[in-house]
Amino acid sequence: MAATLELSHWIGGRRQGDDRPAESLNPSDTRDVVARTPDGTAEDVDAAVSAARAAFPAWSEASPEVRSDVLDKAGSLLMARAQEVGRLLSREEGKTLPEGIGETMRAARILKYFAGEALRLHGQNLASTRPGVEVQTYRQAVGVYGLITPWNFPIAIPAWKAAPALAFGNTVVLKPAGHTPATAEALVAILHEAGLPDGVLNMVIGRGRVGQAMVDHPDVDGISFTGSQKVGAGVAAGAVARQARVQLEMGGKNPLVVLNDADLERAVTIALDGAFFSTGQRCTASSRLIVEEGIHDTFVAALAERVKALRVGDALDKDTQVGPAVSEDQRETSYRYIEIAAKEGGSIAAGGERPQLEKPGWYVQPTLVTETRASMRINNEEVFGPVASVIRVKDYEEALHTANGVEFGLSAGIATTSLKHARDFQRRAKAGMVMVNLPTAGVDYHVPFGGIKSSSYGPREQGFAAAEFFTQVKTAYSWS
Repeated sequence: MAATLELSHWIGGRRQGDDRPAESLNPSDTRDVVARTPDGTAEDVDAAVSAARAAFPAWSEASPEVRSDVLDKAGSLLMARAQEVGRLLSREEGKTLPEGIGETMRAARILKYFAGEALRLHGQNLASTRPGVEVQTYRQAVGVYGLITPWNFPIAIPAWKAAPALAFGNTVVLKPAGHTPATAEALVAILHEAGLPDGVLNMVIGRGRVGQAMVDHPDVDGISFTGSQKVGAGVAAGAVARQARVQLEMGGKNPLVVLNDADLERAVTIALDGAFFSTGQRCTASSRLIVEEGIHDTFVAALAERVKALRVGDALDKDTQVGPAVSEDQRETSYRYIEIAAKEGGSIAAGGERPQLEKPGWYVQPTLVTETRASMRINNEEVFGPVASVIRVKDYEEALHTANGVEFGLSAGIATTSLKHARDFQRRAKAGMVMVNLPTAGVDYHVPFGGIKSSSYGPREQGFAAAEFFTQVKTAYSWS
């Protein structure tokens, strides 16, 4: 087994916190302790916020070239260590090694993208309605941001929140997920190695009380949160109560519509990718497969065979296609929903059993549930595991209605060779992101990310949209 890491908070540019009562375990082999960690307190958060507040004037007033150079160097360092950091990510989170390395490279590219955005922040010159008066708008840093990040993308999501915050002159306090602190710490350490000044980026490791202390702290100007709906609602209420900015990403119950005219092989492949890779632990996963009746039986038979053939195993094994769930709770959630679906009338076409492997880990057999109704719990509640359900529909209009019939609205996909239906679905699907003949999971880092309805709240993340949340607009008038 690899060595156990001894982690600390990052506060004011230094590692702090030698008491380490908590552990993160390798979900592929629970005998392996990946890291021992501190359990942060409100006092730790206060110290981190104070450091961020003290660092804000110099960082926000520095040349954007300074901020750009730090982010670009950090991106280069992360790229050079993608194998090492990706392996740590897979060991700690459970996604396969190619997925772990791929996510690490994505985080590196996010850092480099926002290195460029630091130099491209722009405003407008406008003609005033009054002769002789000029009007300018420009964007300024806001202050201290609290970032609360999840375990399913333990380096990409901290990067896509922290990079724009830093690029535009803000300072940050990061709370990584309890299951994956070592991966987040690797990112924070690289940013400091790249030359980030003390106090600009701080990290406090701990449980929910750390996040709550950030939400409630009067010197935190904005909160960006990715996680569950229930927790997100509390984050929003706490932030709004003191008029702090808030941005929430809270999951999805994403549909993939498969029409009769779809390319069968491609439809099966994108369903397999969207529903089961990364162990289904993606907020954009294709958890509802809505299939027109003319292709239904053929599609289900073909997909079931592909699902049965997926190899479940240790995330670091080169032959593994689906790694473990991140925790015992996540594993049991998947099996609980499989049982609920069967009791409500669903049929298990593939999977449903518990893998018997040599290593003790939180493994879930990828499962395809057929003969489900739109009203069933499996089609309305987020499972967040390698479990997909199939709904049979008679035509495109019923498919669209079913796709739109849940409280979530993050990502929606359609498999079709009909340009008419593809364009109509792009317009009428109630989702923040729409995919045509592509998996619902899998997005680019340089364009906006986010949903509607209960999936998201506040400005979009990533790409050019990030400036809306991480800057404030000032309008200046001058007379000459």
